[in-house]
Amino acid sequence: MDKFILENSDETLTTHTGLGLVGLLLSKSKLYKRFTSLKIPEIRSIPGIQNGDVIQSYIGLLSQGKNDFEYIEAFREDPFFSLALDIQEVPSCATLRQRLDQIAKTDAWKSIILEESVKVLTYFDASVTPLTITNEKQEDVPIVPLDIDVSPFDNSNTKKEGVSRTYKGCDGYAPNFAYLGQEGYAVNTELLEGSTHVQNGTVHFLQESIRYSKQMTSLPLLVRMDGGNDSADNIATCLKEGAGFIIKRNPRREKPEAWLAIAEQKEECIQEREGKRVFYGSVRVKPKGLDKEVRQVYKVVERTIRRDGQILLIPEIEFESYWTSLPNNKPEEIIELYHDHGTSEQFHSELKTDLDLERFPSGKFKTNDFILHLGCFTYNLLRLIGQETLKTDDAPLKKKVFRRRIKTVIQNIITLASKMVKHARQVSLKFGNHSPWFKTFKQIYISFST
Repeated sequence: MDKFILENSDETLTTHTGLGLVGLLLSKSKLYKRFTSLKIPEIRSIPGIQNGDVIQSYIGLLSQGKNDFEYIEAFREDPFFSLALDIQEVPSCATLRQRLDQIAKTDAWKSIILEESVKVLTYFDASVTPLTITNEKQEDVPIVPLDIDVSPFDNSNTKKEGVSRTYKGCDGYAPNFAYLGQEGYAVNTELLEGSTHVQNGTVHFLQESIRYSKQMTSLPLLVRMDGGNDSADNIATCLKEGAGFIIKRNPRREKPEAWLAIAEQKEECIQEREGKRVFYGSVRVKPKGLDKEVRQVYKVVERTIRRDGQILLIPEIEFESYWTSLPNNKPEEIIELYHDHGTSEQFHSELKTDLDLERFPSGKFKTNDFILHLGCFTYNLLRLIGQETLKTDDAPLKKKVFRRRIKTVIQNIITLASKMVKHARQVSLKFGNHSPWFKTFKQIYISFST
């Protein structure tokens, strides 16, 4: 094997060309301006590094799946990093940590991030793909899913503020998320202590999520929540905000035998196999705390013989039920729509692993909440880039998918290699002869530039 000759070069090479796309998306927002003009009591004099520089530098790190403050040191002397993200000066690790702590103490940062996130997605006409349901006229109509769910973040063996036992049995946080459309754009998030009940503060969170969602789509919304959010307050909020809903019911102390009796009186069973009966049906019930009845769909399963042929002395009875605002859809369709809510677990996974957000870098709760919101903002930018790659026919990945995973975007678009050349007051990026993603990158860059 021939040995390589290692030489240093005076050329400017970069392995993260995709930050140019992130910078283009950021340039269409007022994130830099709004954070720079934000008044922070702790900073009495004009800082040498603007708040906007700090925020966009950290977004540059998150876009590469890096959340630790130490990573910023590798980019302080990188001319492409600051040029791509339009940063005047890249902060040091200490400045980045201190400034995020200072900004997190204010009350204005949350609305800035959530509002600018929606504005960027709206500006670039991000496609919000609806589901299709059947109305009372047996016509197919679109409805946009709004999935709200809590996903525990494991921060075990740390002494970070707010870390406590989650319902998953680990020590960490229990952030709440709201994802819009089948693409899963993060329209809202909220960091909660690990032991916080999932319903705590959900009404306000739900109101905010619906409001931000309506700014992105004019189609009707379908809120989907699991059994931890079985509350009349959530139903009342959806009705008040004009959003449809499917909320899984918490069975609490309800007996399966009682549901089987109801099903046998109202519905015909489906004999899926010998020894297994399945009932689908619906009833109208007035939830405690509401003045009107709400439709409740259910599924009841009775097994007298197991799949392996074992005859049971006592039948096994299972049931599940859901609150819904959809008046005419079949119970089977309602339940299938709810099961699609499980897709949000994929979005959780991308935030936790692809963006490396699960273990927060700070020991302060407010700072970690701030970082979580910046992470969701970055997640939306990368999702937008990923969806744009699906519009081109020359992408090297030929397998047809509905959405690009964030990890795929980072590996193939963000960490694309190029050489930066300055000549005649212009900056060029030169790619290798065999750069497989060059055509796709060029097409996306032109699309975002117009």
